[in-house]
Amino acid sequence: MGNVVVFNHPLIQHKLTYLRDKTTSHRPFRGLLYQIAGLMVYEATRTLPVNPVEVDTPVEKTIGARLGAKVTVVPVLRAGLGMAEGVLEMMPEARVGHLGLARDEITLEPIVYLQRLPRDIDAGPVILVDPMLATGGSAAQAIRLLRQAGATDLRMLCLVAAPEGIRRLAREDPGLTIYAAAVDRQLNERGYIVPGLGDAGDRLYGTV
Repeated sequence: MGNVVVFNHPLIQHKLTYLRDKTTSHRPFRGLLYQIAGLMVYEATRTLPVNPVEVDTPVEKTIGARLGAKVTVVPVLRAGLGMAEGVLEMMPEARVGHLGLARDEITLEPIVYLQRLPRDIDAGPVILVDPMLATGGSAAQAIRLLRQAGATDLRMLCLVAAPEGIRRLAREDPGLTIYAAAVDRQLNERGYIVPGLGDAGDRLYGTV
């Protein structure tokens, strides 16, 4: 099903279980989403280039490492904002772009209403964040926009993915790596992931 990395780490699965629970209100949901994103980006950035740098410790000089590329984090609005904050906690020097995509409830395909990206997005890795990978329509559109803008090193972070969405992205962008906390069973007739965790945006902002 393409290049998919699934996180089976106990901390991530523990927190994901609380996110799935329908009794979890928006305040803890927000915190859990933030925490999981921070844990996931650790692995998703494992291959980032670093530059050696000399640093003075209180004892002596030594050689350390600093990130050697401009990283851009791109959340898909609005639910992606919750994940972006967790990523930025770990990488405060990263730049942020924004993509606004709304899903047409009839066709299930995305409608673009906002695109704000760094002009030199090709200067380094791009991390696309969106909690739910369902049909893959929104993600595929986001990836097309990022590729058209010049992104070459592109990876995606999501909480929960459906096999249908993974297969679509594998067809449309075989070079993409998807990092997911879970791959769920399937989509229902409305295009929602099951068992899933509901509408991540509504649950994040308390608009259920």
